[in-house]
Amino acid sequence: QVQLVESGGGLVQPGGSLRLSCAASTRTISFNHMGWFRQAPGKAREFVATISTGGEATYYDNSAKGRFTISRDNTKNTVYLLMNNLKPEDTAVYYCAADASGSFNYWGQGTQVTVSS
Repeated sequence: QVQLVESGGGLVQPGGSLRLSCAASTRTISFNHMGWFRQAPGKAREFVATISTGGEATYYDNSAKGRFTISRDNTKNTVYLLMNNLKPEDTAVYYCAADASGSFNYWGQGTQVTVSS
């Protein structure tokens, strides 16, 4: 069973930065894409960013473009999300996901990000 474990969340002031990590229990090179999603209180889970197997292609939601950077290190079986210039509306639980067969069928438990002064 594949396990994804997120870390790096926390409380940060507006304008601050955080780097989230997602460690996989298996070789990430075996996944087609890996991604980050988030869910704010009372809202549906939404897409943030994805990255292709070798890291050559990345995709971002408009809300993340220019502020967030997704990356992966397949030698460490880890995916990262660097978040800069954080805003209160970025407050959410952030989830890591892996696509092994055409859809995101593996999910982590999530890490809380709170942006507040």
